[in-house]
Amino acid sequence: MKIRKRYHLQKKKLKKLMGQLGDYSTLVQPKSKVEILETDIYEIILIDGEPLVMLIDDVYFPTLKGALELEINSKYVVVDMGAVRFVAKGADIMSPGITEADAGIKEGDFVIIVDETHKKPLATGKALISGEEMVENNEGKAIKTIHFIGDKIWNLSI
Repeated sequence: MKIRKRYHLQKKKLKKLMGQLGDYSTLVQPKSKVEILETDIYEIILIDGEPLVMLIDDVYFPTLKGALELEINSKYVVVDMGAVRFVAKGADIMSPGITEADAGIKEGDFVIIVDETHKKPLATGKALISGEEMVENNEGKAIKTIHFIGDKIWNLSI
């Protein structure tokens, strides 16, 4: 991953970031140092030097490191333990491997994929179908994986 620019986030953009993060806005604490890292993949938001948020298609969403610091109550998908090794390697999520999904997920939403046993984040992705359809369907792709454990964003060190 190539880093193009690194600069502090303006207050106006910080307000937008906080508004879009919604439930995940607790990642940014009041005296946090917030920077933008422009890369060849996505814009990464560094909070106190840690890559905790990314900007995908003009939407701010937590990275896996950010998701690990949060209690995930919305926009989540639970996969069975048989799917974990594939998800951890970056595979897209298929409907048969999904055991549970937030009913509020709509097609095009960004979601956090967690494992069934420990509820730990494994990947983030973009929903191709609604949350209800993910659980009901017995075939087909449900989520396009964007970021997973062990990828360039996960291994980013500043």
